Amino acid sequence: MAKSDLKNQIRRLRFENGEMTQQQLADKAGVTRQTIIAIEAGKYAPSLTLAFKIARTFGLKIEDVFQYEMDQPSSE
Repeated sequence: MAKSDLKNQIRRLRFENGEMTQQQLADKAGVTRQTIIAIEAGKYAPSLTLAFKIARTFGLKIEDVFQYEMDQPSSE
């Protein structure tokens, strides 16, 4: 079975954008700070709508904020 992983650049982008706090990003995206914390830590994958909102907050495309990586299935 292949393992999938969603990586993100949110922490770096927050600091590059005036050291935006998690709360400020949460307010702009319409979610709680806890949601931003979980997404940043890779413990929660955002909905497509939320991913777009976060990307647009930074003026970026979704793939500039989120990267989907999938390991190759094992040949066992």
